[in-house]
Amino acid sequence: MIREAVKEDLKELLELYLYLHEDSIPEDSEHLRNTWNQIINDPNHHIILNVINGKIISSCVCVIIPNLTRNVRPYAFVENVVTHEEYRGRGYAGECLDYAKRIALDNNCYKMMLLTGSKKPETWHFYEKAGYNRNDKTAFYQKL
Repeated sequence: MIREAVKEDLKELLELYLYLHEDSIPEDSEHLRNTWNQIINDPNHHIILNVINGKIISSCVCVIIPNLTRNVRPYAFVENVVTHEEYRGRGYAGECLDYAKRIALDNNCYKMMLLTGSKKPETWHFYEKAGYNRNDKTAFYQKL
């Protein structure tokens, strides 16, 4: 079942992020809770979950960014695409990306973007199968 995250999903979502690139779950702190509340209460920030038998097994983030160009149409940025290792290769992340695309279309976005640090051809193929291309634009990245 695809749905958007609710406040009670934080702990399980952080556990899923261990399959992304995190080494540990952040310490429970006021900063963590404030950040989570900010995300959950932001109508432009969507954490999309794929839930099987009550367990979060895949997720992505879709942020709608207001914009003054392209006839004042927003764009969407997708980030943190992850699937629990036991559930990979079954289309669950693709379902999350499809949901993100529906959100972008519903918000009249003119484009969607995502970045991946993966150099694996199978990862690139996955994103291309989901409708993204890596030929039209060049991404530049600066770590802060």
